[in-house]
Amino acid sequence: MDAAQALAHASLYTDDALYIPVHLPASAIVAAAGALAESATPFSALIADKDEVTLILPQSEWESFAHRLPDHRTAAPYRLITFDQPLEFELVGFMALVSRVLAGAGVSILAISAFERDHLLVPAAQFEAAWIALEAARNALPPGE
Repeated sequence: MDAAQALAHASLYTDDALYIPVHLPASAIVAAAGALAESATPFSALIADKDEVTLILPQSEWESFAHRLPDHRTAAPYRLITFDQPLEFELVGFMALVSRVLAGAGVSILAISAFERDHLLVPAAQFEAAWIALEAARNALPPGE
């Protein structure tokens, strides 16, 4: 299956929640992991690299953890779009195709790949434009075999 076929086959899913991307210093990994462990949400993310920790939580949950995570910065609320279909590790160009579609609609993205599914966080103010552009692209592509 190629990228276009994968996009045509993938259902779009959203949960209507607002998400807050949080920037923390690299030294905050344990505190961020603790917040994530206490979170009772079906979608969240923790990314750590040598320079920083990024924590993504629903806005409602973030508000209860913010005081425990000093030195944080946050971005404006985002909305979730999940490509609700398992994607193969060998699939090439899927996120490039999705990025082109959304760039054409003027939508910025924060892309997160899980083991089987890809997720996008888009600024809440751009969610409708993103959803419409992705649905149009999905419907314009032949599903193939």
